[in-house]
Amino acid sequence: MRIKLLMVSILLTIWLSGCAVNPVTGKNEFALVPESTEINLGTEQYLPTRQVQGGDYTTHPQIASYVKEVGQKLAAVSDRKLPYEFNVINDSTPNAWALPGGKIVVNRGLLVELKSEAELAAVLGHEIIHAAARHGAKGMERGMLLQGAVLAAGMASQNSEYGSLVVGGAGVAAQLVTQKYSRNAELEADLYGMNYMAKAGYDPAAAISLQETFVRLSEGQDSSWLNGLFASHPPSPERVAANRETAAKLNRNGIVGEKRYRQMLAPLFADAAAYRAIDDGRKALQEGAPERALSFANQALKLQPKEALAHSLRGDIRLQQKRYSDAITNYDRAVQLNDEYFHYYLQRGLARLELKDTANGEADLQKSVILLPTAPAMNVLGNLSLDRGDTVAAKKFYAAAAGSDSVAGKAANQSLVKLDLPDNPSKYLQLKFGLDKSNYLLAQVSNSTNQTVVDIAYTVQFKDVNGQLRQVQLQVRDQLSGGQSQVYSTGIGPFVDLKNIAGKIVQGGIAE
Repeated sequence: MRIKLLMVSILLTIWLSGCAVNPVTGKNEFALVPESTEINLGTEQYLPTRQVQGGDYTTHPQIASYVKEVGQKLAAVSDRKLPYEFNVINDSTPNAWALPGGKIVVNRGLLVELKSEAELAAVLGHEIIHAAARHGAKGMERGMLLQGAVLAAGMASQNSEYGSLVVGGAGVAAQLVTQKYSRNAELEADLYGMNYMAKAGYDPAAAISLQETFVRLSEGQDSSWLNGLFASHPPSPERVAANRETAAKLNRNGIVGEKRYRQMLAPLFADAAAYRAIDDGRKALQEGAPERALSFANQALKLQPKEALAHSLRGDIRLQQKRYSDAITNYDRAVQLNDEYFHYYLQRGLARLELKDTANGEADLQKSVILLPTAPAMNVLGNLSLDRGDTVAAKKFYAAAAGSDSVAGKAANQSLVKLDLPDNPSKYLQLKFGLDKSNYLLAQVSNSTNQTVVDIAYTVQFKDVNGQLRQVQLQVRDQLSGGQSQVYSTGIGPFVDLKNIAGKIVQGGIAE
């Protein structure tokens, strides 16, 4: 009962202190995450989130400039003055998303599906509302509340703007950009986004045609759409009807801009076949058909030699074929065309290391993790640090990589355990006590790693029959396989109970 009362008190305090007026809707609402945290999260995660989804589109810079121009027209009429930014992601999946704080992107694959500047404005206005109306921040807050008293304790200990809740890195941002918005959030983003369109001089009816197209595509079960925009922004006939009702109340004299949109996007439309070839080549390489992938890469390069992704595809093929010098040549060209995408540095670094060019290979890996920390890069950097005898740096790199469930992450975890277990055996080996039928002490040792551990030792602290505090160290002579537990007789006792018995793992090593 006391715990329940404490929870009610905590939540009431949060509610009273967190009430605010939404600048877009004008509604009183609960607001745990302050604006500065929204802005900081968006600023910190904007680059890595763009990196993990394909990097910025740079082949025709004027296209990104055009998107930014339209975006800033809408941002200028926003009810919430955030540091809005707009970028285009170099990915064929039709998608768009917004981070808290006004950091917005639209994928190359969505741009080629739109028919007018007004439709682009509908997409960007919708995403601006997700940021301005705090839809992403509300998602963060729902996660906080689900943690209940644990959250409250964490907030009290941090004494800051929930720093520990958002410093989790790209994982936090990834959850925000892939979360499925609620029905109400989508309707709000449509409604107020259309208002922004009208204020910025666009015909809001474009939002109707846009949603009609989306509904038709969703009914067709197009996988690229289902994996992209529809995963987080599900279309519906209800949204189409709501948009019709909204448009009827707004000024319809704004621009549609079909001709200008086609003119500004002409280079991207012209490159459609090149991007299909890149996508087909990437798929072929993943399916283990490098020669077929190479044919697609060559086709893409013939159509658009300035696209870094096409050169990188050739590099990935050559790397798989162990033609390292050729791969480096391809990655060099990719970097020349776009020097701000992690993949080119990561792959070139791996190729250089295969040719024993350690200094340049390591420099490439370091550059890649600045743009986007990845398990493959971190694991190899850990290996290089270990080769130099720098176990402190090696542990840091391995620990970072070990958070991934990838092959590289699992390899890093094994290396980390091998390095760290001798220094911190109790971190990986657990000790519990019990009594046998004669009330003599039993010790259960559990190995939480996936590796065989040897040379295990533990201490037992207890009071003897005279009440004197004693401590003894016992050795486990057996090997203990990964994920297994074993019970050992200590020969200490008899005891009435376990209240005054304590122990600790003090030694262990990984079997060679």
